[in-house]
Amino acid sequence: MSFDVDIALDVGERRIVLRFRSDARLTALVGPSGVGKTSVLDAIAGLRRPATGHITVAHETLFDAPRGVDLPPERRRSGYVFQDTRLFPHRRVAANLAYGERHAHGERRIISYEDVARLLDIGHLLDRWPATLSGGETRRVAIGRALLSAPRFLLLDEPLASLDPARAERLLRLIERLRDELDLPILLVSHSANEVDRLAGHVVTLA
Repeated sequence: MSFDVDIALDVGERRIVLRFRSDARLTALVGPSGVGKTSVLDAIAGLRRPATGHITVAHETLFDAPRGVDLPPERRRSGYVFQDTRLFPHRRVAANLAYGERHAHGERRIISYEDVARLLDIGHLLDRWPATLSGGETRRVAIGRALLSAPRFLLLDEPLASLDPARAERLLRLIERLRDELDLPILLVSHSANEVDRLAGHVVTLA
């Protein structure tokens, strides 16, 4: 089972309740803006604590309220690509990628630095500063940094948001390759029906 999530999550005055199981290579989480999709990703990554329930990814329990299990984010080893990417502006692309490698903590890596540069077509960007990158380039670098951290799973929050059609298509093809070539469960948040239809093996709706 790639994802087994059954949680109640309090965000402000609102309680988000979500339950789903998926064994798909890529699972999509959809729903209206403001419904709490990013908060769910944060909970899976260990950045928010649910009020109750459990979270299991790739057969490993990350959170289980009744059993008192709540792994810290670094032990969950999620490759989290935030919607705003969160690259370090004071570090060149190469240094941003190296940061991901340092956070592998000796774990077995799923992909090498060289293969990341080739797969994501970012080898020519290594000496660039994040501020000089296009939106698509920034997201590719963020995905590369996540992959180099030896993640057990990927969380992608609106990776195609605000991209023009050509760059969005390029990134879509990349996510398809990650889905098909890496043994890595992926949870994708998206507002695009076309994106979800093309990528997802299982769709979860948060209302």
